This record gives sequence, C-alpha cells and structure tokens, in this order.
Amino acid sequence: MAETSARFLARNVSQLLEFHSELIIGAENELRWLIMDIDMLTAQAAEMNPNNDVDPLEKGVKELIYELEDAIDSFLTDAVASGNVNLSLQHAGQGHIIAEKVKNFRLRHLKELIDAYMSMARIRSVEERPKTVNHIIVEKVKDLRLRHLMKLTDAYISKPRISSVDQRQTIVKTLRPVTGDRVLVALEDEEDTMIGYLTKSKEELDVISIIGMRGLGKTTLARRIYENERIAYEYPTRIWIHVSRNSKSRDVYLNILKTFSSVDMSGTMDQEIIETVRACLEDEKFLLILDDLRSHDDWKGIESILPHNNGRSKVLITSCDNYVDAGVIGKPSDKVLRFLTSDESWKLLQLEVFGNLKDCPPELEEIGQQIADKCGGLPLQMVVVGGILAGQIMEPRGVGAIKSEWQKVFENEKLFLHNKRSIYDAAELIYSGLPNDLRECFLYMGVFPEGYEISAWTLTRLWIAEGFVRAKGNQNLEESANQNLYNLISRNLVVVDKINSVGEVKTCSVRDMIRAFCLDKALEQNLFQEIKGAQKRDFKMKEGRRLCVHSNVEALLSEVPNIPSVRSFLFYMAFPYLDPRYISSILDACNLLRVLDSKSIRLDEFPTRITKLLHLRYITLCVDDLQNLPQFLSELWNLQTLVVDTTSHTIKVEANIWRLRHVMTNAAIILSPVGISKAGENLQTLTILSPESCTEDVSEAAHNLKTLRIRGKLLTMFENSFLENLVCLEKLKLVNGDSLEMAYQNPLQGLPEPNCFPPCLKWLTLSNTFLKWNHLSTLARIETLEVLKLKDNACTGMYWNVEEDGFPSLQFLLIATADLVIWEASVDSLPSLRRLVLKNCRNLNEFPVALKSLEILEIGRVNISIVTYARNIAEEKASSKIPFKLSIAP
Repeated sequence: MAETSARFLARNVSQLLEFHSELIIGAENELRWLIMDIDMLTAQAAEMNPNNDVDPLEKGVKELIYELEDAIDSFLTDAVASGNVNLSLQHAGQGHIIAEKVKNFRLRHLKELIDAYMSMARIRSVEERPKTVNHIIVEKVKDLRLRHLMKLTDAYISKPRISSVDQRQTIVKTLRPVTGDRVLVALEDEEDTMIGYLTKSKEELDVISIIGMRGLGKTTLARRIYENERIAYEYPTRIWIHVSRNSKSRDVYLNILKTFSSVDMSGTMDQEIIETVRACLEDEKFLLILDDLRSHDDWKGIESILPHNNGRSKVLITSCDNYVDAGVIGKPSDKVLRFLTSDESWKLLQLEVFGNLKDCPPELEEIGQQIADKCGGLPLQMVVVGGILAGQIMEPRGVGAIKSEWQKVFENEKLFLHNKRSIYDAAELIYSGLPNDLRECFLYMGVFPEGYEISAWTLTRLWIAEGFVRAKGNQNLEESANQNLYNLISRNLVVVDKINSVGEVKTCSVRDMIRAFCLDKALEQNLFQEIKGAQKRDFKMKEGRRLCVHSNVEALLSEVPNIPSVRSFLFYMAFPYLDPRYISSILDACNLLRVLDSKSIRLDEFPTRITKLLHLRYITLCVDDLQNLPQFLSELWNLQTLVVDTTSHTIKVEANIWRLRHVMTNAAIILSPVGISKAGENLQTLTILSPESCTEDVSEAAHNLKTLRIRGKLLTMFENSFLENLVCLEKLKLVNGDSLEMAYQNPLQGLPEPNCFPPCLKWLTLSNTFLKWNHLSTLARIETLEVLKLKDNACTGMYWNVEEDGFPSLQFLLIATADLVIWEASVDSLPSLRRLVLKNCRNLNEFPVALKSLEILEIGRVNISIVTYARNIAEEKASSKIPFKLSIAP
C-alpha cells in the first residue's frame, strides 16, 4: 500500500509540473528527480515482493511519503494563499525551500529505502524466504487446534444438555457432534443447483467453481456433491484433490493417478507422469474436484493436463478467490457461495446448540434469533457462538437462568470479537493475497457505519479521490475502480445489496465481522480512524490521515484546534446533530483536506472557507435553498467530484465546472453561457441539467459525458444538435417539468430521428413526457439501446404496437404508471428482452406472447388478468424447463 501512496504522490507531482509550474519555480528539477526515484523505489519493491506479501518496510515507507506529500502540499497552499496575481515572481525565490526538502528526502530517505529493498532482494535470491516455514508452522498450529477441538467435542457430547418449556423444568439431552450436514441444512438449494449444472451435457470439458471466504461451507458443499447418489451414478470416476498451500502441480498429478492405479509413480519423470494422466483422463467420464485452489498458477499447472475435448466430464473447483481475469471463473454456472439469511442462521444455531430444530424452549427463541443475526450469516461464526451458548446449558438449570446468560452473550461485544479470531485469520489470509491496489480499497470499507448500504458510485469515486486507484491498460480511473469493486465482491469481502437493471452493482455493504477486521487493520496502518461520540480512547487525531464520524462529536472537535495531517473527513451520521459551524472549524483545521463527505450535515449557506482547500478532490454538501454555485469554486483546480443536495429546484452555476469529472445535484443546473469552457473533456457525469442549458456549446465542451440527466420543460430541447454531439453518452434520463401539472401542460410533441440521439446510447429513462405510444417507433430503431424505462406517464394512450424488428438490443423494459390497455408486438420484435417490469398499469389486459427471450417478469398493481396471464406463462416455461422467474407484488 506504500506503493499506492508513492505512485499517487508521483502522479500529483507530474500534474503539478505540467499545469502549475509557476508555483514551484526553482524546484522543478528536484521534483523531476523525485518522480524518477519513486519509480525506482516501486520497481525495487515489486521485484523484492512479487507475490504481494505484506511489505516489512510498509509503515516506514508510507510515513515518509506522507511527510514529503504534506510538505509539498503545504508549500502550494501557502503559495496560492498569498493572493498575489504574479505568483511566479512572488515565489521565485522560495522554490528553493521545497527543493531542499525534496532533495534531502531523495538523497537520504529514498536512497536508504532503495538500498534496503536491493539488499532484501539479494538475500531472497540466495536463500528461501521464511514464508514457507511460516506457512508450515501455521498448518501445524491449525492441526493442533483441530485436535484440541475434537477432544473438546468428545467431552462436550458426553455431557447432558437442558431444554425446557418451563423455567423450573430441566430435561437432559445429548447433543450430536457438529457435522457438515448442519451447514448444508441452510445450503440445500445451493447443492441442488450445483448438481443440476454438473449433470448437464457439454461439448467440451466444463469447469465449475464454488467461491467464497473461509467458513462459508465450500468444502462441505463440495463433499456432499461428491458423495451424492445422482453424481455417483453420473460419474463412476470421481477424483477428490485437496490443493494444499504448498502443493505443486506434480503432487496433483500423482494424486489423480492414484484413482486409476496402485502403482507408485512418485519416482517417475514429470513428462511421463503428465502423459500418463492425460491418457487416463482422455476417454474417461470423470468428475475432478479441486478443493481449496489458491492461485492462478496452481490452476494453470493443472489445466494443462486436462482433456478439453472431453465434454462428458466436469471439474469442480472450490476457492476463496475468484480468478475472473484468468478466465477460470465467471460463467453462469459458477456459484459464489452466499452468506446465510437470518432464518437460515437461526436454524443452524439451533442445530449447533440443541442438535435439532425442536428442542429450543420458546423463551429462548427471541434472544437466540438476535444472537444468530449478530453472527452475520457466516456458518463458522454460528459454530463458535453455538459452542458458547451450548456451554450455558451443560449444567442443569432453569430456562430463566439460561436466558439471562444468553442475554449477556448478546450484549458482550468483546466476546463476539474475541471469538471471531478464526474469521480474522481468514480475512487476514485473503487480505495478504490481495494486489497492492486492492488492499487500501478493501480496508476503506470500514469508514462506513455498521450496517450501512454503500452506493457503489460513491465508493468508487471516493477511492479515486483518496488515490487508491490507478488506471489499468485502456481503462480510465472509474473503470479501474469498478474493477476493484468487482474483485472485492468476487472474493466475498464485499456483499452486493442491490443491482441495477442490467445486473451492475448499485449498492453494497460489508459484514460486521469483516468491517471489524477493516477497522483494526486500518488503525494499525493509520489509514483512517473511526470517531464515535466523545470517546477518545485510541484516537490520535493529530496524526490521523482520515477521520470518519458516525455520531455527535462536537465536544471532541471543539478540543482540537488544528489537525493539519488529516486529508479526509467523512460524516455518516444517521441524524445531522453536528452544528453547521463545526464545518467551518474543520475547514480551518484541515487545510490539506482532499475529501469532505458532509452530506449528512445540513448547512444554511455554501461555506466560503472551502476556497482555501486547494487540494480538495471530492466534496459532498447539503445546503438549504442553494441558489447558485459560487465562482470561487473555480479556484479548486484539484476538484474531481462535486455532489450537492439542496431544497432548491434550480441552481445557477457561476463556477467553472468543466475541469471536474462528476457533478451531481438534485436541482437543475442553469449554466452561465459566459463560463462555458472548451476544456470539459474530463466531465463524465452531469446531473441534473436544465433544458435551457442544453446548447451545442455545452455539448461540444462536455463531449465525453457518459451520464446525463435533464429536468425541466423539454419541449424545445430537440431543436438543436445537443444530444447528437454527445458521442460518448451511454445513460440519459429525461424528466419533463418540475411537477406533474407542469408536465401535463407541456407534453412532448414527439421524438427526433434515431440519428439525433447519442450514437452510444444504452440506457434511456423518460418521465412525465406524455408522449404518444407510436412516438416510441423512433426509439425502437436505436440499435444500441439496452435499457428503456417509461415512468410516470412517459406515454399516454390505450394502444401500443411494437413493429417488426423493433428494439433489437433491448434487454430491460420498465413501464410504470401508464393507461395502456392493449400492447401488441410482432414475432420478430424485442428479440433480446430478458426482463420486463410492469407497475401500476391497471388497465393493461395482456402483453405480447412473442416475448420468447423473457427470463424475468415483475408485476405489481396490475389487472388481475395480467396476474393470471403471467402465471400461465410461468407454468408453460416450467413445463418446458425454461428458466423463468416471476415476481408478483401487491
């Protein structure tokens, strides 16, 4: 992660040299040397540490990078704060100050670090690193733990248990030992799904994966599949291989051969072993299970000997990782093993404590369910907590006493933390295996409050602003950030809560136990600090880089007059208790701030002190009745993302927003024609724009826009080439009027020809436009359109006919609040439609029979005939064994 910080510093210095060299006259050469030295440092670090292990020099390197970063940024802040128009003359004699600091850093600290890495690399080349030894020790410790657990279990089984329906009654029970079957009580649907995949015929060898973090039951599920009667019938030859930490491809080959021959081939040459394995597998119908596959290299070594033309056979992989980039995982048949639901967790906890689902006294059900929920859906946690609860019923006692003890368990936060050491170990293993640019992204999930539903859009923009993301290949920063998010999701470190219409992540979260790991690790590495109330324990605010506030902290903030090292202040409070005046205090105290997320604090006016935050990259504000975005925002030349929430319907923009990447407001923006810049190539998101600002000058300036929302009187907005000029626009939302009355009085009279829309348009939402249904024939000819949402009287009229070949690429269609009665479509129309949503269409009698590709149908507040019609379709699909999902809302 120090590498990430170093690259971020180098990137900032490069931009400084390119765009603001007048501020650093006299220091240019030293800064150029600094960039070259950082490149050398990161190269040496990568060479010494090719496996992305946690760097022993990590903390020291990062602190030095921070120190130099603060020195440079403080110098720039002072330079700009001078207010002198001729900055180059004002500071021409002062450039040597920062030049000397940079030179001292380079020749002293950087040289020492580079030498240290070179020495470590030399040591590594002549002797085996201790990593292997450490892993052997870890495995032995795990073995000892398992043996100890077995002894405890044996003793545990022999003791009596109490289950009672009366607080004075005691009944002795014997608890069965913990088995995988208990976990599978909650995973039976997963087992059935996987068996279905495994019994399907394929033309080539099929590789299927079960992915999930340790403790979710991957091995147990795979073992159940391996032993399933149907699988045993389908695959007479079944091979189970546990891929241990230190396994080599040769070891796997030899284990495979044991299935076919008792001859010991361990002394045979590698090539002969490989040829023998290939010969055994080539014509055999087999199921090969590779349990706990750990790396892409492990897979490539095994894949090379598999007969890919053997379509009768299957390979099942269990892994804590998801090798999407390697092409191993990512097919629909792959199973990312989920966490348990609340109901499943409670069932499993009962099995862990009582041995069945019938013996829990009613008096213990409520507290038991609360404890189960607190386990976060992880089977391993249920095992640990179940052991604690079971210990409470080993001695004969009444149910009231047991309930009291269970309540103490529920309330004892430390107890839960102490007993998730095994989960911490698993998280640590996953964390240490993450690439450098993912580690800080992962730990950063802890800045959000417990149980917080995180916007994926917000998260990725914060990562970018914090400097955690670097563009990879042809990707821009946003695309690379999204890839980072999907990588974390694929490793089960992040949970997907909601997806959008085309299956992209909309919101996500982290389980409490994983978040606790993030908090501890972040505090250890000084990545961020969580502040709750006036609690001051363990907080070193003057040394912190990022502070996240989750509750009222006025008393604490009032005692901290200056915290210059803080680069991020993030407020995620359920209620905005913080007095707005503290925003000004924070801005004064943190003049090097990069991120200010204060949307949960309502302000009366736009804070003018923001102008001094030269290094600000991301800001969210909530300002009541905001009338304009002031011109002084233009001075923040590092700003990338601006999010403003206000009670106003419109906002006049006086500031130059064209250097930003993302501008989001809930009020329609009215741009000043004087301030339109030709340098808007970075702008990707602009919401909400007023129709009167939809001019050709704006579209030429913001020609790289990808997401645009327009709200207001849309009647005249198609009179120019505004939309046509937005050649990169993919998502467009058009909302007619600020109210239903205004929209009704100003309906759209039609739509322009398809070539007048953005050429890359994929996603279109229309709301309150009051078009006629036949106007949609224009949209039906847009070949790139994949998502169409018709909301709140987007169209009016009783009849809609989708003509032949209409909407060739449309995958998602939403019709909400419409007076449509008859909807027809030709057989060749909507050939790609997978998901249809009908809401509040009470007059609609039926929808087209010709929707052959439909896989998901969601209906709500519709005519009863539509419900009957939908159920008939579902039955027909089921009888034909065609995958189909029907969802009916009240």
